Amino acid sequence: MRRHDDHLEELYGLPAFTFPAPGETATLPEPDAVAWRIGYKRWESEESWVETFGRFCAEVDITRVRALIVGIWGDVEDTDPSEVIEALLAVRDRLPALRSVFLGDITDEECSLSRISQTDVTPLLTGFPALEDFGVRAGWGTSLGETLKLEFPALRHDALRRLTVQSSGLPGGVVRGVGASELPALVHLDLWLGSNDTGGDCEVADLEPILSGARMPRLRHLALRNSEIQDEVAAAVASAPVVARLEVLDLSMGILSDDGAAALLGGQPLTHLTKLDLHYNFLSEPFRQRIRQALEPAGVEVDLDQGDVDYEVDGTVWRSICVEGLY
Repeated sequence: MRRHDDHLEELYGLPAFTFPAPGETATLPEPDAVAWRIGYKRWESEESWVETFGRFCAEVDITRVRALIVGIWGDVEDTDPSEVIEALLAVRDRLPALRSVFLGDITDEECSLSRISQTDVTPLLTGFPALEDFGVRAGWGTSLGETLKLEFPALRHDALRRLTVQSSGLPGGVVRGVGASELPALVHLDLWLGSNDTGGDCEVADLEPILSGARMPRLRHLALRNSEIQDEVAAAVASAPVVARLEVLDLSMGILSDDGAAALLGGQPLTHLTKLDLHYNFLSEPFRQRIRQALEPAGVEVDLDQGDVDYEVDGTVWRSICVEGLY
């Protein structure tokens, strides 16, 4: 089990730069030279996220800004980022160059992944039709009895090339929404499915529209990872039409066992891939060798770094996904 201990170091090919807190003196980089991080740890500043963003808009030529990283926006366990989304949409006409947004660059020190409140994030995509890269980190929280979890209703977006959803428990509704979306430019899709204990109620059937590839004709990098149903995912991928056009297939960070590996090896050929990423897994050494022998002679890069060790309680073997976020 691993943690999110570091903030993003780059986004959209640009180094991350945190906009200075009130009273800090710093030379600001050119607006289009960095990915700007907005937001501080709660104990570092009493300024709200919206207030910080207001200063940012006043001090930086935001017409040239290409990438924004949204950090902690307050008490994220019981406050979703609705105000953040509203603030961004309020100045969208002043952000013509914006191409990348990451919503929720929050480490476990600030809030565990499973407890990061979220909301419907698609208004950001519809509000910024030129956006090429969108990422979000999501768990779920509660406020006044209301569950604050990620939503992603189906939409069409003609420019989006990269979509990343990091979660320790991704709702099935989000997976279905992504799969039902028309994303003709999407090249890279990365979904962390998570575990049922933290809200990840996705089933393999929810992945079928993604695995068909019909609504994502340019998809070349598919990551379905950090899942407790990784063997079932691997079995579905083994016969999925989308695989034939992929360059990178990533089934890492989950509870992948020999059963899932056998399904992959018994399915369609994978020798056209440039990379098969299975790092953090629970495969036996014989299956590791079988995968290497099947793919490496064809030039496929294979990542088989192992996951945590099994542990046994009262005769039951337990395995965990890589990032549970239960802290």
